[in-house]
Amino acid sequence: MLSSTQSVNSVLAPGNLRKVHHIALNVQDMQASRYFYGTILGLHELTGDEVPATLTELVASGKVANFITPDGTILDLFGEPELSPPDPNPEKTFTRAYHLAFDIDPQLFDRAVTVIGENKIAIAHGPVTRPTGRGVYFYDPDGFMIEIRCDPEAS
Repeated sequence: MLSSTQSVNSVLAPGNLRKVHHIALNVQDMQASRYFYGTILGLHELTGDEVPATLTELVASGKVANFITPDGTILDLFGEPELSPPDPNPEKTFTRAYHLAFDIDPQLFDRAVTVIGENKIAIAHGPVTRPTGRGVYFYDPDGFMIEIRCDPEAS
């Protein structure tokens, strides 16, 4: 592993990385996760010809589901039925990834909080208001933290 004090011979220049290509999450209950991301959060699930050719067989067998976020990032869910969280308490961060954040129009933020509550999804933190905007943090069916956030409303 490279330490912050080691010298490097070459680096990628700013702008070489164009965008996030996809985010992959292992999920224990594919049906619960598909419902969470597709129905509750309203992400479009890729079907038919929308599914990348490299994943067609895995999607057909039910081992993978693909969603597209509003900005075009693909969210891949990989079914791992034997997956168990490292700790039964989801508030203990168990990976280097902390959370996945979705941006929402400030006018729709309160509606998102209502939807979370109506679906009896436990809120981990918030809603909070900061100089950077408002946010609410909650867990997906596998205990991975999700944030819905918005920029501050213009005065």
